[in-house]
Amino acid sequence: LSHLSPEEKWRLEHARMHVKHKGHEAMHAEMVLILIVTLVIAQLVLVQWKQRHPKSYNLVTLFQMWVVPLYFTTKLHWWRFLVTWFIFSVVTAYVTYRATRKHLECTTPRLVYKWFLLLYKISYATGIVGYTVVMFTLFGINLIFRIKPEDAMDFGVSLLFYGLYYGVLGRDFAEMCADFMASTVGFYSASGMPTKHLSDSICAVCGQPILVDVSDEGIIENTYRLSCNHVFHEFCIRGWCIVGKKQICPYCKEKVDLKRMFSNPYPLLFCSHMTCLCVFKI
Repeated sequence: LSHLSPEEKWRLEHARMHVKHKGHEAMHAEMVLILIVTLVIAQLVLVQWKQRHPKSYNLVTLFQMWVVPLYFTTKLHWWRFLVTWFIFSVVTAYVTYRATRKHLECTTPRLVYKWFLLLYKISYATGIVGYTVVMFTLFGINLIFRIKPEDAMDFGVSLLFYGLYYGVLGRDFAEMCADFMASTVGFYSASGMPTKHLSDSICAVCGQPILVDVSDEGIIENTYRLSCNHVFHEFCIRGWCIVGKKQICPYCKEKVDLKRMFSNPYPLLFCSHMTCLCVFKI
């Protein structure tokens, strides 16, 4: 082989490689076909699981999304994520515990919706900032502030990840808590008719009186009447429809048009101007 030119040596090695791996093309094609068929079958199984058993599907996927990142971030020593994950887990676990009790305290719905609304705002703002930093880095604006592109991009992508991850995770936990609270109160049923008769003076989300004597001690809050004429505490129905992603009436299950219902779905928790007074008993 010493008398062969480099090009001839390369051709000879290439020919030997083809001889050595002869027949592997068919095996590779078979492996790709098996992979595609497996993915299609898995997708069909997941769709059927979600349609037939949505509760177990949501719980399993939620648990995986909550726990799996913990393994990888621990292995990679991403301490900042671990700190935020721990804080989120402790607070959310406490709120979820309160929401899943058989004896639902009247202050629990407000606590649940307040926490997940705060989480939504933080996640939304974090994602926007992260996206802005990424775009500024792509356009080279980071050079004006003498920031290295890799540092700016890492910072932006990290913020974007935090916003998306905790936003999606918080949304799923909020929906689960909304289901538990409504089923505990007894007015809402995921399938079938309501389990209790709704009085005109009771909010179907929290189960507390809508209008009581203003001399009683409590929290003053707006009320809102849906197109089906059922009346709720404004904060309860906002949390139910928006934070918990429930776009139906908690009692009669009529479709709720969020765009018509609220011009701004995430206002301040307590408005200074009240159009209708009601007292939420503590």
